[in-house]
Amino acid sequence: MSDSVKERIYFDERWMGDHGIGRFAREVNQRLKFPPADLKGSPVQPLDPLRLSFYLALNDVYLISPGFNSPLFGGKRFIPTIHDLNHIDTGSGLLRSLYYRLILKRACQRAPLILTVSNFSRKKIVDWAGVSPAKVVNVGNGLSPAFSTTGTIYNPGYRYLLCIGNRKPHKNEERVVQAFARAGIDSAIRLVFNGEPSPRLIDVAMQERVDRRIVFLGPMDDEKLASVYRGGIALIFPSLYEGFGFPVIEAMASGIPVLTSSTTSLPEVAGSAALLVEPSSTEEIAAGIHEIVTNMMLRESLIQRGFEQSARFTWDKVADKILEALTQSLGGHL
Repeated sequence: MSDSVKERIYFDERWMGDHGIGRFAREVNQRLKFPPADLKGSPVQPLDPLRLSFYLALNDVYLISPGFNSPLFGGKRFIPTIHDLNHIDTGSGLLRSLYYRLILKRACQRAPLILTVSNFSRKKIVDWAGVSPAKVVNVGNGLSPAFSTTGTIYNPGYRYLLCIGNRKPHKNEERVVQAFARAGIDSAIRLVFNGEPSPRLIDVAMQERVDRRIVFLGPMDDEKLASVYRGGIALIFPSLYEGFGFPVIEAMASGIPVLTSSTTSLPEVAGSAALLVEPSSTEEIAAGIHEIVTNMMLRESLIQRGFEQSARFTWDKVADKILEALTQSLGGHL
């Protein structure tokens, strides 16, 4: 893509941050270096569709958003990135549902190109928005260099399993606690979560009589999280819904085995390098925890396959796929 073409493609930098979309925005922006759009305010504010519409009306450019905000009009020069349809598929309230149906869907139908991060999400978007499959491109996600076997190893003085989540229902953490309690593993092993506890998760842990074996480490940056991965026995990540699932490849690259779900995007991201379980079955998660803790041959096999699988996900590949998709989609319009 020529420099003159790139000069007409602008990027919404407001999404950049420490969350999943923020990481995608930051890594893509660092590599592609599109001009930043002069946009103020948060991209999730209710008035942002109007803000985007006026921006596109006043500027003869194409605008890439790394997130799910979209304009009311001017969508023919707008390129959204829809990481998943979690808000539609798992339910997120009336206002969010109306936004997706009345604004985002219409923007998808007008957009010249839609970016997403997995084949699972790609198929969901095509079916939901009623758009051509050729218009929705899976560019994937990449892996931060912080996640590797090199670096400090978290050593709290006990062995632990790790569960990465945010206390939202689709992360399935209540079943993780129940399965942990029933897995029949060494009672000295603890279950470690990132972030802060929720009252409900504490209640479940007390009901299962494992509250003294549950630990919450609070917020963590990539460096601290990588250290915690390296010290763990395994990652337990049987999420009910993921458009991609960063913890899977982060844990693999950090050298620990992974248990994850056999549904949504997770088999696609994990490949043959994880132990897959049905996430709605507490019994299956418990059996998987027992297996991944006690079966040393399985653990070693998953660790080695995990290195190979996680190496497939790089931000350079993501950037190349985005450039290729833009060239093919916009080549005749620029």
